[in-house]
Amino acid sequence: MDTTGDERIGVVARGTTRTPGGVEPLPGGRLLVRTPGRAEVHDREDFLAGRTDRPAHVLRTGEGERAAPTADGGFVVAGPASVRAVGPDGSTRWTRPHDPWHGTGGAPAAPSVSPDGRLVSVVVPTVAPDRDKAALVHDEGPRPDYTWDALLLLDAGTGAVIDRKQLRSLTSGTVQAWRADGTALGVSCWTAWHSWSTWWAQPSADGLRFLGGTWMHSVAGFLPGGGALTQRFAEHVFPDDDRDELAVYDLASAERTALLDLTELGVDPENDEFSCAEVLDGRHVLVPGRVYPEDAPPEHRHWLVRAEGLRPRGRLDYPVPAGEEVTPLGDGTWLTRDGDLLHRWSLADASA
Repeated sequence: MDTTGDERIGVVARGTTRTPGGVEPLPGGRLLVRTPGRAEVHDREDFLAGRTDRPAHVLRTGEGERAAPTADGGFVVAGPASVRAVGPDGSTRWTRPHDPWHGTGGAPAAPSVSPDGRLVSVVVPTVAPDRDKAALVHDEGPRPDYTWDALLLLDAGTGAVIDRKQLRSLTSGTVQAWRADGTALGVSCWTAWHSWSTWWAQPSADGLRFLGGTWMHSVAGFLPGGGALTQRFAEHVFPDDDRDELAVYDLASAERTALLDLTELGVDPENDEFSCAEVLDGRHVLVPGRVYPEDAPPEHRHWLVRAEGLRPRGRLDYPVPAGEEVTPLGDGTWLTRDGDLLHRWSLADASA
């Protein structure tokens, strides 16, 4: 057993609430709660105190739709063949049609709204005009053939296309992350039999400027000082090169500046799983995972990793079960889930 980062770190319970839905933090002290066919925006503190009966804004989503809230109470919705904006009153502000999605036919992810609410980034499919140049060919049925997907940067107010960049992906899963000041955007696309492809760009009202990227790593967020945090998963794409790791890339140079082999934290490298990595604050990254101790049931463990240099700090010592889901709230506290219970925590030693 590897004991790297196994020092126990105390946590303080800040409250518990109950919800069956997934939660995501939003700017302005808000919280997004997703359940099938429904997206709700709540005041964060009210929701975590159990006052959940009156969401500030609600949107019912159709089949194949994924929604992201806007700052004024509206939503931007990615659907099977369009992106649209909905106002707080439910009216449609604008619609941007695109080619129908490949794969299941529904949008693989929600659009992403910039921190200042002015821009929207969204990945869309592209039907190939020439079958011989298609990147993906369907052998059955009257389906279209596709070339590489595109990343659109839209004006959130009008839906106008500010920029369009081709991505080398045929995505069935997309992750996007904005830097808190809006000066950088990270986009990751998962393509079958190819793993993750990741790019980071500098968005503006004039367009997108790509700064760099990497492969087999998904963007996890941005660290203070300009670094993009990425995570690699053991996906069994290449048996001889199959591993879990975190890495930090400098945005300006695209050079890797730190690397952590996550097998240093686990107990069984062949079976341990690391579900995500989340930026907790300016100094820490939280890494949850499932480990398989010898002759014992699997365990969920959460590690605290120093953002600088990706050095393991220790393992969080929860007094109640904590699963693989971690949701930092941006104020030094975070949420864990045990069934439909959400527990809120902070570090016992804030100077750790």
